[in-house]
Amino acid sequence: MAELTAADVARYPIPGATAPVGIGFSPDGRWLSFLWSPEHSLRRDLFVLDLETGERWAPLAAGGGVTEENLTLEERLRRERARDLGQGVTSAVWARQRARLLVPRQDGLHVLDAPDFVDRLAVALADGAGPMLDPQLSPDGTQVAFVQDDEVNVVDLESGAVRQVTSGARGTGRTHGLAEFVAQEEMARSHGFWWSPDGARIAFTEVDETHIPVYRIVHQGSSAVGEGAQEDHRYPFAGAANAKVRLGITDLAGGDPVWADLGSAWEYLARVDWLDAGRLAVQVENREQTRLDVLAVDAATGASAPLLHEESDVWINLHDVLRPVPVGDGRFLWASERTGYRHLEVRAIDGTLERTLTEGSWLVDQVVAVDATTVWFTATADGHLERHLYGVPVDGGDLLRPTAGQRGTHAVVVHPASGRFVDTHSSLSSPPVAVVRSLADASELHRLVGEVEGADPRATKLPLPPPELLAVTTDDGATIDALVYRPTGDGPFPTVVSVYGGPHVQQVADAWAPTAAMRRQWLRAEGYLVVVADNRGSAGRGLAFEGAIRGNAGDVEVRDQVAVVEHLVAQGLADPDRVGINGWSYGGYLSAMALAKAPATFKAAVAGAPVTHWDGYDTHYTERYMGTPQANPEGYERSSVMAHVAGLRDRHLMLVHGLIDENVHFRHSARLINALIQERIPYELFLLPDERHSPRAEADRVYLEERILDFFRRRL
Repeated sequence: MAELTAADVARYPIPGATAPVGIGFSPDGRWLSFLWSPEHSLRRDLFVLDLETGERWAPLAAGGGVTEENLTLEERLRRERARDLGQGVTSAVWARQRARLLVPRQDGLHVLDAPDFVDRLAVALADGAGPMLDPQLSPDGTQVAFVQDDEVNVVDLESGAVRQVTSGARGTGRTHGLAEFVAQEEMARSHGFWWSPDGARIAFTEVDETHIPVYRIVHQGSSAVGEGAQEDHRYPFAGAANAKVRLGITDLAGGDPVWADLGSAWEYLARVDWLDAGRLAVQVENREQTRLDVLAVDAATGASAPLLHEESDVWINLHDVLRPVPVGDGRFLWASERTGYRHLEVRAIDGTLERTLTEGSWLVDQVVAVDATTVWFTATADGHLERHLYGVPVDGGDLLRPTAGQRGTHAVVVHPASGRFVDTHSSLSSPPVAVVRSLADASELHRLVGEVEGADPRATKLPLPPPELLAVTTDDGATIDALVYRPTGDGPFPTVVSVYGGPHVQQVADAWAPTAAMRRQWLRAEGYLVVVADNRGSAGRGLAFEGAIRGNAGDVEVRDQVAVVEHLVAQGLADPDRVGINGWSYGGYLSAMALAKAPATFKAAVAGAPVTHWDGYDTHYTERYMGTPQANPEGYERSSVMAHVAGLRDRHLMLVHGLIDENVHFRHSARLINALIQERIPYELFLLPDERHSPRAEADRVYLEERILDFFRRRL
């Protein structure tokens, strides 16, 4: 079996994680589209599978597709928000009512129609024109809307005629139809406009950030000077001003837009959904994110009426469950965390609760399809370390469990009318495989790619033994899940804790991704015991477990990580004198905090892109967990790394940061460095001059992995 190298660790995608993505059924359920890389790289082609005949073909290859080099800054930033590393063909989406695929390319927008799926350039990108952002087909597939130069445009796909349907934003610093920074980065709302079900109207956001001070990022590693060597961002820091957002509805038949009257008692426009052709459901949050209101908005007048509201003494977790029940009586599906776990409800046309569909000490992860009789969703009903597909009758009843016989993690795409679903299954011992199955009995109907051609040889040739699952009970009674990567030989071993530990992320799961976590496997192969633990604050265990960090970040997370290390020491696995920790982003923050607050446990830390003081991070994320700096000054001070910098004396810290990181600015590491200088505490610094929050250049990643291994060799 081949030995691991830094190049293996740095290469994307990770071994085995090359199953098809971007999977979608045609509206009638006959065809299935997906993106896949035959060479198991980030470069993907478009494939279509005929589910009646079993024939599969590739109507569109990656040539002329997306690369990191041929994107505008605006497109790169949108991909950064989405954590999208894909190249080649990166998107193919069906119209809701027609077997037509929309594929954005570098030269414009392409469409492919059933049954032959011949590629046609429907909308060419004019020379010198700005990018066509967030293109979306109308429900009937005859038109495409997109944002260009801050305005929403609509093109007729038969005539090619393009018309601008919003106005007044261009040149003012405002935008129409684009989601603001915190919506994309923190709310999982990537869209800023929405087609009505009949294609007659478009709802859109107007975003004004002109009152937010500019935060300038200089490309220090570039040979360019002037405008080409800097970026200006309107970044809303915790406690400071947010973007001003309002919702408009434009009638494509003409006339001025209607502006929705959403009242004034809200700070964030969280979600927009069409309930029917004349009515929208709009979700708005207060600044504290402890109250969410759902308003019914009349598309013709903009008048709103309350549908429902949610309140929490922890915080509101946003979701995408709201959708009409397709029986024509105005009912809609909703999900609530009132019990501490997200569960499904059916609401009447006026928002009143009709029935609760699910209950228990487990949570609904995602709704994947709704038809007139059944809601299909993924959830943790069979244990929080797994994800399965379930169905529940709209009128209430027992759960259906199509995937319950196959342990692990199931990501699914469901087409109820055809009785089929695509199941992409993986576990700690098996890489992802995408299979078309029957909803009735989960029997296999088709494989998207063949068993041999779909197998990534790296998954079997590289030494990737699955980690061991472990549960540790803390002194105060919490159960912490962990994964242990054990090297060969007998302990105790030098140990590295690999941490994220932040909210809305679950790292410990029965899935392939932990097995193919290459840095962990490389450290294991080099003789280190590696451990990953989901401390309190992590996702997947319910609101109480997640909410333990409220107002006081960097405290219980560190204590839980220490408890796991102490357990491994007691088992004779971890050498108590040689324990390090490493992580990125929130994990970088916890790495620095653990070293500073628990120096008796940790000797060395690699902190990648760390938040070092929460007053330097954005509003929506930070204030959800910490409140504002004005309301919780003591909590902000306690939760900063700088408040505990004395604990770093005689320990070993390596800071890693991209200099053009526009999410966690390099300023965070610089502020910590200033504190270290004041205390005359040594540190190591590794800079990536041309990288943002997620390093993308493979050469940068290779060198980074070499430096991390070298650091732990020297310090542990």
